[in-house]
Amino acid sequence: MNALFLLLATLAVFTPLFLAGFRKYTGRKARRALWSNIVSFCAMFVLATVLGFTGSASAAGAAADAAAASSDGLMMGLKYIGAALAVGLSGIGGGIAVASSASAALGAISENDKAFGKALIFVGLAEGVALYGLIVALLLLFT
Repeated sequence: MNALFLLLATLAVFTPLFLAGFRKYTGRKARRALWSNIVSFCAMFVLATVLGFTGSASAAGAAADAAAASSDGLMMGLKYIGAALAVGLSGIGGGIAVASSASAALGAISENDKAFGKALIFVGLAEGVALYGLIVALLLLFT
């Protein structure tokens, strides 16, 4: 059973890579590769959830130990999911902020060279969003 889960996980990880490479080779748009990447992420998430619940429940011997291990395992799993969401979403938000502020900063610098310092500060503030997400994730993991 674990070998089947490992095979499905490997297939879910490498399918979007092969599809994106094939699309790049043929010169077509990679819209299908993006959707397969999203579907494989959801499949990996469900697979990890199933393996996490079955692994923590089968490891406990007695009923009291099973309840304690299950709640502890669930707590740790939710802690990791929260940390991943904090880093992932803040990284996406920081990337969007840097994309818009950096393009505006380049436009301002091309018109006036003295605006470099102010533009650099605004781009740095946009990058700070991702750093805050990383700090929140580290606080979640180590406290």
